Amino acid sequence: MRTMKLRTAAATGLLVALSGGLAACGDSGSDGGGVDVQAEEVEEGKFEEGSRMAELAEAGEITVGVKYDQPGLGFKSATDDIPTGFDVEIAKLLIADLGINPSDTDAVTWEETISDNREPYLEAGRVDLVLASYSITEDRRQVVGQTGPYFITGQQILVASDSDVESIDDLVGETVCSVTGSTSLKNAEEAGAVGAPADTYSQCAEDVLNGTVEAMTTDGSILLGLAAQNEGELKVVGDEFSEERIGVGYSQDHPEMCEWINGVLEDAYEDGSWAEAFEATLGGDDVETPEPPALDECPSA
Repeated sequence: MRTMKLRTAAATGLLVALSGGLAACGDSGSDGGGVDVQAEEVEEGKFEEGSRMAELAEAGEITVGVKYDQPGLGFKSATDDIPTGFDVEIAKLLIADLGINPSDTDAVTWEETISDNREPYLEAGRVDLVLASYSITEDRRQVVGQTGPYFITGQQILVASDSDVESIDDLVGETVCSVTGSTSLKNAEEAGAVGAPADTYSQCAEDVLNGTVEAMTTDGSILLGLAAQNEGELKVVGDEFSEERIGVGYSQDHPEMCEWINGVLEDAYEDGSWAEAFEATLGGDDVETPEPPALDECPSA
């Protein structure tokens, strides 16, 4: 069984209000490995024979694509064996349900997955799952499977601490960084900014610090973590100007994974595992734990 204390989500809204959580996000991914999640016992017949879940459970190995540069969501330093963050915690619940120990680095490969290669990695079978601040979109669902969401956030702006920018409206015609292949870059361009694509969010933050770009933009939760890492030098400004529905990616070759993923998420919502994962990574004294978002229905067979 999972070794987690049961907690109840407390907030009423679906959008995550994280504006008071700089310290919590800054601590995430820097010391500890999150919640201790133990492998479940896989009883005979739990997974249909021939399903991808049965194959993974029998092999006792899985590869999961996550971010390495997003404190609070997916972060891995050079000295870490296992990445940390909310995306990683949700991945651990899925891994454990397959009877695989999430802490076993011989059984679990945590593959760094940047925004631009999430679909290619799933299509090529390089990863079995993607949990990498992966916004659910209809365009992506034409290429890969996506289900969830297990987290809802919104896009904001990160600027230098001495910047006069207060919102996306102040960045019309200005250069704004986000990662290649992200919905955030598209949203910024649609708002009138000049998009400056980068491979990683950490590179965008560095470009803001050195003045190469006026600002960067992505989910507010990611920006808060970056601001906390650069306290006194960077700040998050403006209201959320998009809704990002973060979900799990899987290959369209294995549509049966959708119902399994949703089932694990539903269990985590009900037994408090989801809330504890949030509190261990994005939560803190000044951050309310939100209600888990409603899950999308899986496509009909």
